[in-house]
Amino acid sequence: MASGRGRPRTGLTREKVIDAALAFVDEHGLAALSNRKLGAALGVEGMTLYYYVPSKAALLDGMVERLLELSAGDLFTGPAGRPWTAVIGDFAVALRRILLDHPAMLTVLATRPVATPAALGLLERGLSTLRDDGVPLADALDVLNAVVTFTLGHTLAEAGETPHHEGTEPDPEQFRSLDPAVFPQLAHAFATGAGLDSEQRFHRTLRILLAGFAAEIGPAPDTAEG
Repeated sequence: MASGRGRPRTGLTREKVIDAALAFVDEHGLAALSNRKLGAALGVEGMTLYYYVPSKAALLDGMVERLLELSAGDLFTGPAGRPWTAVIGDFAVALRRILLDHPAMLTVLATRPVATPAALGLLERGLSTLRDDGVPLADALDVLNAVVTFTLGHTLAEAGETPHHEGTEPDPEQFRSLDPAVFPQLAHAFATGAGLDSEQRFHRTLRILLAGFAAEIGPAPDTAEG
């Protein structure tokens, strides 16, 4: 008997389904995502999607993969010679930008391990970028984990929404009316904007993080023959 998951003639691809899922979550939130609703958005029956993504877990893994691909681009396959700090820094900047465009996916990236072959391949290329520049494997993993974790946490704070409780965020204006007699430092910061530029803080902290790793790891060993 033919399987009910045989290839449908819909013109869909796995990539189109994943991109549609990202767009759906952007508009409706992660909790609303289901095959039925996503199928309706694509104009097909929900069961049709099982050919492309066999489970909800596979769909989420594919969405993680897609966001990482959009962030990394060709960074990990670019021309040799760029220092690893520059490549990883560019990746973090791109990842933050993509996550700000898809804030509902922040908690998914923070809690789901890289699982698909394509995402694992991207991670492998990222590690190779550091290894080719002389970074030991354990340090390379530490660098990627630290940079991604920092980027996720910082961007989650920037997005300013409590997952599944959107619309309950405090009014930022309330912090601009703090009594300077009670909160002199905070009142001055909110009145002047000192230390409140999240983009500037992100770039500065990222530079410090990468410079700290680079200083501890040290220069690549000289392998040239004497």
